[in-house]
Amino acid sequence: MLCKDIMAVIEGSYAREYAMEWDNVGLLVGRDDKEVARLYVALDAVDEVLDEAVKRGADMLVTHHPLIFGGMKRITNQDFIGRRVLLMARRDMAYYAMHTNYDVVRMARLSAELLRLKEQQVLEVTCEESGEAKGIGRIGYLEEPVSLKACCEGVKKAFSLEAVRVFGDLQKTVRKAAVCPGSGRSVIRDALYKGADVLITGDIGHHDGIDAVAQGMAVIDAGHYGLEHIFIEDMRRYLSEKLTDVEVIAASVKHPYMNI
Repeated sequence: MLCKDIMAVIEGSYAREYAMEWDNVGLLVGRDDKEVARLYVALDAVDEVLDEAVKRGADMLVTHHPLIFGGMKRITNQDFIGRRVLLMARRDMAYYAMHTNYDVVRMARLSAELLRLKEQQVLEVTCEESGEAKGIGRIGYLEEPVSLKACCEGVKKAFSLEAVRVFGDLQKTVRKAAVCPGSGRSVIRDALYKGADVLITGDIGHHDGIDAVAQGMAVIDAGHYGLEHIFIEDMRRYLSEKLTDVEVIAASVKHPYMNI
């Protein structure tokens, strides 16, 4: 199957138009007329992922986070991004990224479903389609009021995590929860405005956390990778169903840091 045909399948559900203006999605390296028999799905195009994709004989790599964000003035072996691009080019491996377009269409809803949130609404609206709001994150109600500590345990179970960081009183009762996989600092104001008792996200700094608590909202920092790794299996399943002539392989879930 040609790379361009796989791109059409992906963009049929995850149109690039949903991506934020600052984002960089789509085919980033390689030929759209590349014949693809084996496709590898991962969250990031890191060295370990590329090594495994090469080892498995992948013709195409699909990741959530784009390896190339800003403009590149040169592509050489003198920096890590250049080395990765050169490796893909040398191997004739097509590389496609689907970032905030996936976030808007699928990531938020999938994470809310894993948490079993009821009466879901979009947290940060970025666009509307046929009268339906779409955007980043979701907000809704837990199945029943629980302590913040119990909510943490629920997050760990839903996303297969060993630990989370939490800002707030562990005995506080929470019912209305907002979730924003990835980096959620920018949605703190939206979560507060919409009355969330707790925000579940990643990449929360010291002042972000204590300031949210001061305004009445707890924050569970489950890690950027901790919440977004759900992309890997979700896209493996989607592509396997849609691309019957292509073998789709999912990268193993491997957190970029350890809790020791």
